[in-house]
Parts: sequence; structure tokens; C-alpha cells
Amino acid sequence: MVTPSPALAEDVEAAWRFFLFNWIVTGSMAAVLAISLAVTNFSIGPAGLLIAVGYVALYAGFAHANARSSARRDPQVMFVLGGSAQIALTTAVLAPLTYVAASTDLPMRDAMLLAIDRSLGFDWAGYAHFVNDRPELAGWLNCGYGMISWPVFAIPVVLAAKRCYRRIEEFTFAFGLTLAVTTILSALVPAIGVYHQIGLDPASLSHIDPRAYLDQLRDLPPTRDGALRHLELLGLGGIVTFPSFHAASAILYVWALWPVRWMRPIMLVVNSAMLAATPLNGGHYFVDVIAGVGIAALSIVAARRVGRLIAQRTMKPVVIGPVPVMVPAE
Repeated sequence: MVTPSPALAEDVEAAWRFFLFNWIVTGSMAAVLAISLAVTNFSIGPAGLLIAVGYVALYAGFAHANARSSARRDPQVMFVLGGSAQIALTTAVLAPLTYVAASTDLPMRDAMLLAIDRSLGFDWAGYAHFVNDRPELAGWLNCGYGMISWPVFAIPVVLAAKRCYRRIEEFTFAFGLTLAVTTILSALVPAIGVYHQIGLDPASLSHIDPRAYLDQLRDLPPTRDGALRHLELLGLGGIVTFPSFHAASAILYVWALWPVRWMRPIMLVVNSAMLAATPLNGGHYFVDVIAGVGIAALSIVAARRVGRLIAQRTMKPVVIGPVPVMVPAE
């Protein structure tokens, strides 16, 4: 049996501590959702809730069982399953919270966001027609926009294979922080999207897929006026215009997988397409994209700082309480 190097054992231990810290963060988000449901008239369908809770419990249970087992202990199993569980819980909690945030019904800010775009020299309609007149480009951007889902669960697998365990936990933290901040800001700066504001019918753009915008157009008005209060968890897409979580995700995904050299060109191409497609497919203002990128960057800085602090505490000789050593069992 090959003995793990001290550096690897130390990194795994720091990642394990970060993993436990992330449960506190995700648990706090879940508590906010529970309180929100208790003090409002929102409700969540039991079927989707049971599926989400079952998925998280299954993955988290196997992850912690693996961590505690002296015979089966394997950090790759632990961080893939555990990270996936935390990401799934974060998504399941914050998707309905975007609807709760929208129900605050503050004045719409579409006119302000469009004015900012124009002051920065952005011609949204011109960009839309430019892409729509080039079917191959439009098709590529449509594909890029739909790429928001798969990297979330691929990232723990790829990073675990490279033994970048702390990066998994940093990504999980940054992902949750970004989603929380965008949810809060969406309540403070509510908007329905640029198509509505400039009076452009998305159906007139035959090569652009505006389904994400149409979903928001369907759900946001009844959420604001009180007609939509029952939420089916598996059917929620989130109703956030400013800032753009799609734009933020593109930055988070590239950063998360940057340590994996062969993934760099793939992530740059795919996430550049996601960024370019965000205004069109999601009906976002360009300032939404700029804000999403900025929030992602700040979340990455915060995640890195938290990771360093946890690593520094891990290196201290005095440890309070038993913490399982997350190296492969002999």
C-alpha cells in the first residue's frame, strides 16, 4: 500500500473541514427557505421535494459513511458524492427562493437597466438581429446557453480525479454564495427582461431560442401579483434577470476546472458561448451579464480566502474534537 504524501493528506484534511463548513452554509440556506415558507403563503409540491431530499440524503449518506469507514475510506468517493449532494441542495433551496424574492413586488427596473445598457453603448436589438441572421452562430449560442446544468455535477468528478479536493469545496461555496447574492439582488432590482422593454417579439427571431425568457415571462407576473404561490420544485427555472446567474456560472465553471489543463480550451469555448447567448436566450440586459460576472469574481475571491483560512487552521498542531483523516485506508 502506497502511503499518501503529507501534502496530499493535509490537502484532503483541509477539504474535509471545508466540506463540513459548507454543510453549515447550505443548512442555513435551507433554514431561510423553511422560514420563508412558514411566514408566506408559498408552498412546494411534495413529489419534487421528496425527490430532492432523497437524492441529497442518499449521496450525503454514502459520502459520510465512506468518510467514517476505516475499510472503505476514499476521498474521491467522499468529495464526489458529498459535493454533488451539497450542490443539489443549494439549487433545490435557492430556486424557490427566487420566487419568494420576486414576491416582494418592488418597482420594476427595466427602464433603468436599458438606460444603463444604452449609456454604455450597447445596441441590444442590433446584436439580436446580427446573431439571428447567422443561423450557425445562433445554433451554437443556443447550445452554449443550455450548458449551464452539466458542469455543476461534472466538476466534482473531474476535480476528484485530479485530487483537487479543496477546489471542489471552494467551487461549492462560491456557487452557493453567487446564487444567494443574485437571488437577493433580483428582489431589490426586479426586471422582466429586455424583449418586453424594447417591444421586440422573440418569435420574430427565428433562429434564437428564447424559452428561458418565456418561462420568466410566464412565472414572474403571477408571482409578483400573488397568483402563483404553489411551486413544483422540479419545474422551476428561477426568475432572475438582474444579475444574470448564467453569466456568473460561466465564470465559475471556467475557474473551477482551470487546474485541469486539458479542460481549459473546452471550458473557454463552451462558456464563452454561454456568455454570448445570455442576453438573447434569457432576455438579459448587457448590464445583467456584467453584474453576474462581477458577483462570480467576488464569490471566487471569498471562496479562496475561506479555503486558505481553513487550511491554515488545519495545519495547526492542536485539533479540537475528532476529525476523520480523509486519506485512503490501508
